[in-house]
Amino acid sequence: MERRLTCINCPLGCALHVIIDGSVIQVSGNSCPRGEIYGKSEVSHPVRMITTTLPVLNGKQAMVSCKSSEPIDKEKIFEVMRALKSVVVEAPVHIGEVLLENAAQTNVNIIATKNVEKAEKKMSFDIKTNTEEFLK
Repeated sequence: MERRLTCINCPLGCALHVIIDGSVIQVSGNSCPRGEIYGKSEVSHPVRMITTTLPVLNGKQAMVSCKSSEPIDKEKIFEVMRALKSVVVEAPVHIGEVLLENAAQTNVNIIATKNVEKAEKKMSFDIKTNTEEFLK
């Protein structure tokens, strides 16, 4: 079996040609060793990092950026995103803080990639409408 891939490990975007013959995987077209590693992994066990934002309750910012602590199986991405849909975090939030542990039973955590300080006034967040307002 043969597959053509574009390497996503660096801005070069090498055009990879991957040949799979049983358990032997050959990669050509890569400019560096990372391309070979990517090509082999992409045809045998594709994974991706997840990056997104989550709403913050009582924060100076309404959202916090976050990511998976390590790559997640490509087939599990939508399950993880569904799990994140109901997550609202409370300020303060610190870089590296675990926002969702063991996301969708992947053994991978979702962690904050930004600090969000606590707001001086309390706010409420409506997850259905994605809106926030100050409480009186």
